Amino acid sequence: QVQLVESGGGLVQAGGSLRLSCAASGRTISSYAMGWFRQAPGKEREFVAAITSTGGSINLADSVEGRFTISRDNVKNTVYLQMNSVKLEDTAVYYCAARVSRWASSKLAEYDYWGQGTQVTVSS
Repeated sequence: QVQLVESGGGLVQAGGSLRLSCAASGRTISSYAMGWFRQAPGKEREFVAAITSTGGSINLADSVEGRFTISRDNVKNTVYLQMNSVKLEDTAVYYCAARVSRWASSKLAEYDYWGQGTQVTVSS
């Protein structure tokens, strides 16, 4: 079993930056692909970013391309989401997820473990 705990959320002004962290425990995630998803009020959970187990390849949603990036530190068993130039529409609960595969995916159903989420609120 893998436990995932997100942190780093909060209130940020539009145009600002925020870095989310996802700390894993229970076992090493070095062989797992990792992803970030988000869910805004009244909307379905959507893909944001994903990274392969080695960190050699990433995948970003079109809506965050050029503004967000995902990275990982397998020694620290942690994954990060760097959010730059945030917009009002980035307001959501952000979830970290682990996939028991080396290959990243943008599909929610392909992830096996989920964190509880961290709230990000962007103000004008």
